[in-house]
Amino acid sequence: TRSLSITSVEQPMVEKAQGDKVTLPCTFVLSEEDEGPLDIEWVLIPADNQKKEQIIIMYAVDRIYNHYYAAMTGRMQFTNPDPRSGDGSLDILNLKAADTGTYQCKVKKAPGVQSQKIQLTVLVKPARTKCSIEGSQEIGKDVTLKCASQEGSPLLSYDWRRVSGRQELPATSTLNKNTGELLLKNASQDYSGTYHCVASNRVGTDECSVELNVTPPINTAGIIAGAIIGTLLGLSILAFLVFCCCKKHREKKYEKEVHHDIREDVPPPKSRSSTARSYIGSNRSSLGSMSPSNMEGYTKTPYSQVPSEDFERPPGQNTTFAPSKVAAPNLSRMGAVPVMIPAQSKDGSIV
Repeated sequence: TRSLSITSVEQPMVEKAQGDKVTLPCTFVLSEEDEGPLDIEWVLIPADNQKKEQIIIMYAVDRIYNHYYAAMTGRMQFTNPDPRSGDGSLDILNLKAADTGTYQCKVKKAPGVQSQKIQLTVLVKPARTKCSIEGSQEIGKDVTLKCASQEGSPLLSYDWRRVSGRQELPATSTLNKNTGELLLKNASQDYSGTYHCVASNRVGTDECSVELNVTPPINTAGIIAGAIIGTLLGLSILAFLVFCCCKKHREKKYEKEVHHDIREDVPPPKSRSSTARSYIGSNRSSLGSMSPSNMEGYTKTPYSQVPSEDFERPPGQNTTFAPSKVAAPNLSRMGAVPVMIPAQSKDGSIV
């Protein structure tokens, strides 16, 4: 007699790309001695032996149970809707990198019990591959073309090819397939062109391109001289502006100080007309009080020395002095010689 046995070809390892679909095989044959209820389980064995196995999906008592593993809810199913036909294979849809692990199929129908393990590896295709140039693109310089994928499961391999001009790579080039670097030594203008990089692993490829343009060396001496001259010119202009600002500031400060001194420290000047009046008035008062003995010197004073407002005042503004109403003292009684007091007429002349 024979008991239950699993007939699917054992596949210790299966590799699939992220986003693809995988079928984990598990076919079996029952014997006449297996009389108990059919029980099929798929479990995920953790990499850490300290953790328990996680049931993914189960068929028992003619019913499917697929709510045990939330990470695969909606993405897993039995390949055959009726596993009693002898096919307990498992389909996993839209694979993710987290689905990588060891899966085990267990088939039970008492007294027969059999199981089979499969190692599933979900690989990520190369993606977001970028090409770049490192180094000076000048004749005689070394230039490095770089190629790197932002996503992708190891092991990634890189390959460069030239797609314009001469199709083959330059004779001085050195390629590192693991890092994606293409070194071009002692570059010449013949190296110019479009270069294409292909990144690949076991489940897919990705590509990128870069344009290389090798040019003659740049006149660095002229650039440095121009930069120095420009800097000196800029500093000169800046110094001139600072000088002008300082000068203007000093002038404003001086004007403010002078204005302040005139307003607060210096009294307002007297008018010349007032000076003339005071001068004449003082002479009149002094003449009225003098005795005959001291009048001799004053009688000889020329009238031309008396200040006149006509020489200081603009035309049309001459002041008319009214005749003096003060009576002259009686000098005969005092024994003095009478003296004539000069008077000023309306036209300003001395009478």
